[in-house]
Amino acid sequence: MTPRHFRIFPLLLIILIGCYKRSTVVEQPRTITDDSLLTLVEYKTFQYFWDGAEPTSGAARERYHVDNVYPDDDKHVITSGGTGFGVMAILVGIERNFITRAQGVERLTKLVGWLEKADRFHGAWPHWLNGETGKVKPFSPDDDGGDLVETSYLLQGLLCVREYFKAGSEKEKALASRIDKLWREVEFDWYRNGKDVLYWHWSPKNQWKMNFPVEGYNECLILYILAAASPTHSIPANVYHEGWARSGGIKNDTSHQQYGYHLSLKHNGAAQFGGPLFWSHYSFLGLDPRNLKDDYADYWEHNKNHTLINRQYCMENPKGYKGYGENCWGLTASYSINGYAAHSPVEDLGVISPTAALSSFPYTPDESMKVLRHLYDDLGEKVFGEYGFYDAFSEQYNWYPTRYLAIDQGPAIVMMENHRSGLIWKLFMSAPEIQVAKDKLGFK
Repeated sequence: MTPRHFRIFPLLLIILIGCYKRSTVVEQPRTITDDSLLTLVEYKTFQYFWDGAEPTSGAARERYHVDNVYPDDDKHVITSGGTGFGVMAILVGIERNFITRAQGVERLTKLVGWLEKADRFHGAWPHWLNGETGKVKPFSPDDDGGDLVETSYLLQGLLCVREYFKAGSEKEKALASRIDKLWREVEFDWYRNGKDVLYWHWSPKNQWKMNFPVEGYNECLILYILAAASPTHSIPANVYHEGWARSGGIKNDTSHQQYGYHLSLKHNGAAQFGGPLFWSHYSFLGLDPRNLKDDYADYWEHNKNHTLINRQYCMENPKGYKGYGENCWGLTASYSINGYAAHSPVEDLGVISPTAALSSFPYTPDESMKVLRHLYDDLGEKVFGEYGFYDAFSEQYNWYPTRYLAIDQGPAIVMMENHRSGLIWKLFMSAPEIQVAKDKLGFK
């Protein structure tokens, strides 16, 4: 870990405003306000990407275990997608005065310099890289090259950074220009593999062996938005409609209902209840779902209903797990009792992931606040640590691991801030290329 740099004044301000008290008297409750609690959680979560960043690159570590149950060399494994979420978190940190603008520019310039030298494959970064060397670390035996989906998560964040700094000082303009160059070098069209769909992976060693055409609906909408937006390696609209949208097969029947909520889109492998909640988060950290519609869905309604179905399932709790209820819901991909799992109503293992409800704040603000208060006020240090809420827990199995994952911490802070100010949505949607892509693909 990097040395701890305490920033007394921002955190002290949070504490004073919220009247934050950790009394030794059991009868005296904590009295932090809702708004100050949101700021505190954002501050703590931001630190995962700031003090907790991989030191050589400045990028986001794949994971951090407080209980230190992973090998030393894993501490330098960075995640390209999580780094995209992390640069958005840094922008939140600047706006919330957790760091200065100059500090943010310095860190982001360091990171971009590292990304320029890191392994890329037809412009796309791999899923994992070694933070010390910039070399690919295989995500699986055959996944040792470009990962176009993770690259899209990274670019989603970098374009927000570009928009934030492009009219600033000379240093800031230079940073924005270098990001623009990286963006233009990603060969989205090449990842078609000659077909009317985009492929997730390619490597020099294994070529197209992974053979994963990206078809909806899942977490990958942002991939097609960016591919259509690219000013240098764009895809035609039919790749979106025929590939991602399966020539219209992505749409659910209009009669589809679950707990009285309609899902416009067929979720891959989970059509009845919808997939894990990160499917309504990852692509929409920058892509603003408010009033976003195309031939297939109203994305605000769709994402809100997806969240409400997930919540209602947890409240009904058909498997009778301890702890589930209106103050404790949220099934998404995270650590699980045995490794990692994409939790959802069709894969319910008794594990709650705090990021699920926290990243849903824009869709369900009142319902998500109830979860936040329960996690903080009632479960406390069992689930809350130096970098915010731990990745997952299970009251059923008395399982409270002190572990973090970048891809779960990032959406929480970004979507909480989108709920509060719309910051990241405004930045991403202000990119002129995104407006071009919306028109090109038929978004209204």
